[in-house]
Amino acid sequence: MLRCVIFDLDDTLYSYTDAHAAGWRAQTAFVRARFGLSEDRFEALHREAYALQKARCGPSSAIHNRLIRCQMVLEALGLSIESAPEMARAYWDAFLASARPFPDAADTLRALRRKGLRVGVGTNMTADMQFEKLKRMGLMPLVDFLVTSEEAGVEKPLPGLFRLCAEKAGCPPEACAFVGDHLSGDAQGAAAAGMRGIWLCRDPKAPPPPEGILRIDRLSRLTEAGICL
Repeated sequence: MLRCVIFDLDDTLYSYTDAHAAGWRAQTAFVRARFGLSEDRFEALHREAYALQKARCGPSSAIHNRLIRCQMVLEALGLSIESAPEMARAYWDAFLASARPFPDAADTLRALRRKGLRVGVGTNMTADMQFEKLKRMGLMPLVDFLVTSEEAGVEKPLPGLFRLCAEKAGCPPEACAFVGDHLSGDAQGAAAAGMRGIWLCRDPKAPPPPEGILRIDRLSRLTEAGICL
């Protein structure tokens, strides 16, 4: 019997793609005004910094830390790292200002809670930023628990994050469903950990999911289809 539904956050409950675009525009405007960098030059430096960050930090939540990335860009330019926090903040301020939950996100979470199900969020990223996103979008009161890769010590699709989700849900993995936009990282990772994997895919041209994975094209399908009753 299903007792808990856990959601990925980015590009599942809101459009990370749109918010990132706003953040990137703000950050490129910052480096152009402060350092005279073109967008192409900054993009190349940012890409190199991200590769170096992944090599140094490994598969941990630290790879999402944009302050570290900004520091690396400034170091590559031979500039003072004093501006790194302001540079990172330019991105996140614009990102958070533009982040909006998908139209059916809040209503879906409320409907699941009315059915007596617990609602969780399981996400790769650092805890401070995921808390801030949920708060800014008004979704925090609808979430019973949060698990980040920073807390779990591993990134999805490794099973440790899913196990911690089940532990916080207070029920075995088989009593949990996990919903996310990433087929392998979310749905298949959850299924491998013993949960019901649900792939949120809004692309009507996408191929069908592997056997054992349920595909939905919008969050409201969770209650419309009655799969969580």
